[in-house]
Parts: sequence; C-alpha cells; structure tokens
Amino acid sequence: MSFDEANQENLSQMLNELADHLNVANRGLFDAEDYDLNKYNDLKLLHQVIMNKEKLSALETQAFVDELATIRKK
Repeated sequence: MSFDEANQENLSQMLNELADHLNVANRGLFDAEDYDLNKYNDLKLLHQVIMNKEKLSALETQAFVDELATIRKK
C-alpha cells in the first residue's frame, strides 16, 4: 500500500500496521482520530523506520511509543 497521500484512511492504516508490528496491548494510542493530518509526514517517517526493523527490543518499542505520543494531538 502506498502512503503518499495524506488522508484519514492512510493514517488509520499506518497506525494499525504500527500497532501490529509493535505488538502493543493498549491500542488507544493508535486511534487515528487522535492524530492531525498536518503531522502525517512525521508519522509516515516513523512508520517506515519501524516497519523496516524485523524485531524491536523493549527499549526501542518504548522509544517509538513515546515518539508517537509527541505526534498526537494535544
């Protein structure tokens, strides 16, 4: 799937893929409604980095979750 276009559907798909790949139990952080399309490129970059890693350590997972929190709407 191409994530070139910043739209709500792509945002939602990226967040679902991130939640699956990070194996996060609390998916509340991955609700597309909580993200602003103005920060789409930030999320897209984070998505690319995470999806290119086969396995993440617990520390890496926490760092990416913390970074997601900074991208969310305040």
